[in-house]
Amino acid sequence: MENIVGGAAGILTSVSMIPQLIKVLKEKNVEDLSAGMLIVLISGLSLWVWYGIMKTEWPIILSNAFAVMVNLWLGICLIIYRK
Repeated sequence: MENIVGGAAGILTSVSMIPQLIKVLKEKNVEDLSAGMLIVLISGLSLWVWYGIMKTEWPIILSNAFAVMVNLWLGICLIIYRK
C-alpha cells in the first residue's frame, strides 16, 4: 500500500504544472507566473532529487527530476515570453 500511495503522490506532483505549461505555450503569456516561485520550486524539487539519489529511491528521483524539467521549461518560457 505504501508503494501505491507513494507512486500516486509522485505522479500527481510531477504532472501538476503541466496544465500551466500548456496554457503558457498556447497563449504565450507569462504575466501571471512568478519567477521567485519557480526558483524556489525548482530548488526544492532539485533537493528532492538529491535526497532520492542519496537514498537510492528511484521513485523520488524520477518523479522529482521530471517535475524539475517541467518547471525549467516554464522558466524558459518566462524568459522568452516576458514583455
